Amino acid sequence: MNENELFPSITALGAKLFGVSEEKFSDWKWQLKKQVRTRKEAVAVLELTEDEERAFSEVEPLFNIGISPYAMSLMASMQQRGEDITALKLQLIPRLAELSDANGKKDPLEESANSPVKEVVQAYPDRVAFCVSNLCPVYCRYCFRKRRDEEEGLHYNRKIIEEGVNYIASNENIRDVLITGGDPFIASDQTIENLLEKIRAIPHVEVIRFGTRTPVAMPQRITDDLVGILKKYHPLWLNTHFNTEEELTPEACEALRKLADAGIPLGNQAVLLRGVNDSTEKMLGLCRKLIRNRVRPYYIFYPHMIEGTEHLRVHYKKGIEILKGMRGKISGFAIPQYILDTPSGKISLSHNHILKEDGKDLILEDLNGNPWREIDALHPPL
Repeated sequence: MNENELFPSITALGAKLFGVSEEKFSDWKWQLKKQVRTRKEAVAVLELTEDEERAFSEVEPLFNIGISPYAMSLMASMQQRGEDITALKLQLIPRLAELSDANGKKDPLEESANSPVKEVVQAYPDRVAFCVSNLCPVYCRYCFRKRRDEEEGLHYNRKIIEEGVNYIASNENIRDVLITGGDPFIASDQTIENLLEKIRAIPHVEVIRFGTRTPVAMPQRITDDLVGILKKYHPLWLNTHFNTEEELTPEACEALRKLADAGIPLGNQAVLLRGVNDSTEKMLGLCRKLIRNRVRPYYIFYPHMIEGTEHLRVHYKKGIEILKGMRGKISGFAIPQYILDTPSGKISLSHNHILKEDGKDLILEDLNGNPWREIDALHPPL
């Protein structure tokens, strides 16, 4: 059985489920307009538990709900084939557990306090995150910017964009600009190009990056026209956000192909989530398929302490165990860094293979769990 049979296209099924042509289903603007937001819309496509149905109405007053028809159709396709869709449901379908999180915070990374101007977050002297949008193709249940759900007028707001660009231009230390959101690709091609023109015109900005989940949740957005715009502004990098192998559908892989063929380096930032990808086997499957599609696994994030997400959090050691288990089973460049993010920046978490120092030798734990003596590793001294 080939890979496309294991991961079939969902466009035909999605068009049937939503009663439109495949051409209409493939229109990203239609996808955005027809986001599933209510229980009634969801049960018309997907089988839900009673608690999941209740959560649509009970969670909505606190946190945004919105799922692209494409993402709904992916779950429906798997459900029809008798496959377990728990990992996708946990990411996309609201749950009553979101209402009983005792420790979650509204802004765990203190981004608001680290914003010299509105929607420009600066934790490092040489780079900023420019949050230009508060719209998304799906509203992930673990999103660490849920604080922005209640705010309006943040989507490519002209005043905010102008102030942000002016700040970046005024600070010559800034070499790297990450354009994020929300999702920055939820805008017209012209709007995106206008922003790129402004940032690329700043002499000290060396690299522009995008953070987007559209290849995962709405790959229809990665059009030839959009890719043609992006490739005009190199050096430009793009990080996307696949959490499971199942999300790498033929449609998603085609979106990644277009981007990679345009010379855009692609990375992936996953979040370690309970019941979603919290095993070595699941992470290996994801990373293997990412590199087959020319996407380098970049980060696995320890889940942020965001409100409404306690049921998705794992012990920090789980991530260390997963990456330790991957070592030796996949090429080193395909093993992401395990990261805990803080208001001051990202901290790498990893297994310590150093057991002890013995004279001039270093005693290490090898990949089989056995001691290895590296002779004369401590000579000359520091």
